[in-house]
Amino acid sequence: MPYDPPPELAELSLAEIAEQVAARKLPPVEGWAPERVGDSEMRIAADGNWYHQGSPITRQAMARAFSGLLTRDENDRHWLVTPFEKLTVEVEDAAFIATDVARVDEGLGFRLNTDELVVAGSDNRLVARGDAHTPALYLHVRRGCEARLNRSTYQQLADIALAENRDWTVESLGERFSLVPG
Repeated sequence: MPYDPPPELAELSLAEIAEQVAARKLPPVEGWAPERVGDSEMRIAADGNWYHQGSPITRQAMARAFSGLLTRDENDRHWLVTPFEKLTVEVEDAAFIATDVARVDEGLGFRLNTDELVVAGSDNRLVARGDAHTPALYLHVRRGCEARLNRSTYQQLADIALAENRDWTVESLGERFSLVPG
């Protein structure tokens, strides 16, 4: 089946982004209780690239499919969950990378390295970590997993913050987020 990536963020309204998000049918991993637990021998590098047994996964469709099965537990362990098994995945930083952001109506829409779209808000919070010299911004995606904003996306978000209020905060869907680590 051919893959059609979603259109550019700047071309979409908030309602169209919401349609794109709703159209992605994710597996219901929350309802699965696999008995077998093991190691997937997979790693997600800090740059967002996926590896299996040390070799890169070069088919983006595979990485997109696996990303829909990811969860992160309360101990910060990432898991690939299927109905039959729950396998650990080593994640160097965040499971996803946010590669683009756009102000869309009253929301901030983000594109991930998996071509998924996420709108920041109460369910998808932005968090600033690190320190003033080396800040890092993360966006909650789902099931405990986060996306780290890459450098250009961080810069885009900083430009939005400065254009809108000059206090290093942004608002999305009625929620205010600081871009400065607390």
